[in-house]
Amino acid sequence: DYDSAVRTAIGLMKPDKSVRNILITHQFVTGSSRSGSEDTNVGGLDNVDVSAFDDFDYVALGHLHRPQDCSVERVRYCGSPLKYSFSEVDDIKSVTVVTLEEKGKIERRFIRLVPLHDWHDIRGTYEELTSRDYYIGTAYQEDFTRITLTDETDIPDAVGKLRTIYHNLMELRYDNKRTRAGYSVIEGTADVERKSPLELFEELYRKQNADGLDKVQSEYLSQKIAKIWEGIE
Repeated sequence: DYDSAVRTAIGLMKPDKSVRNILITHQFVTGSSRSGSEDTNVGGLDNVDVSAFDDFDYVALGHLHRPQDCSVERVRYCGSPLKYSFSEVDDIKSVTVVTLEEKGKIERRFIRLVPLHDWHDIRGTYEELTSRDYYIGTAYQEDFTRITLTDETDIPDAVGKLRTIYHNLMELRYDNKRTRAGYSVIEGTADVERKSPLELFEELYRKQNADGLDKVQSEYLSQKIAKIWEGIE
């Protein structure tokens, strides 16, 4: 397996334990926390246990974007210098500076990296997020943003309208009764002939929006459907 392969490679290096040894490697080490933009192979086959690096005084790991120690301080991911997905919104990026003193002693310090444009995950109704009181005085207008609208109805051309305010809008999502319910699949067509056009439309509307038509909508559709059938007849 992959863990055994890495241990074999390290064994061939024959590290001298009497002196300081540093390893720089690109691996996914067991116990580390991934973010949304990193891949692992199916079944975790690329995982390496941290004990594989016991012969090294310091192991500088690459691959994971989030700065973190891997079980012990001497095995660390410095992380990426920039954020690459919205799963990293709350991460603090940094450079790890390591000083190796006598054998067995290391000193570390962390230099924070501040990007020109940060990432933000914001949510609210369209009316709330387009209110000047909400965004004026913040960095939202120029930073990278993902917006989650909580309106129950879709806003026409929401992306275009929001980008006039949030210039680096990267993603738009909705969180409402419809999206939480998911899109249901209409199963079978055996009873279609027995239902009226209005009943079929109401069924589709309910499946897509997790809610039924209100009285005004129902009356409006009834009138439109009646006109269509008059034209057909």
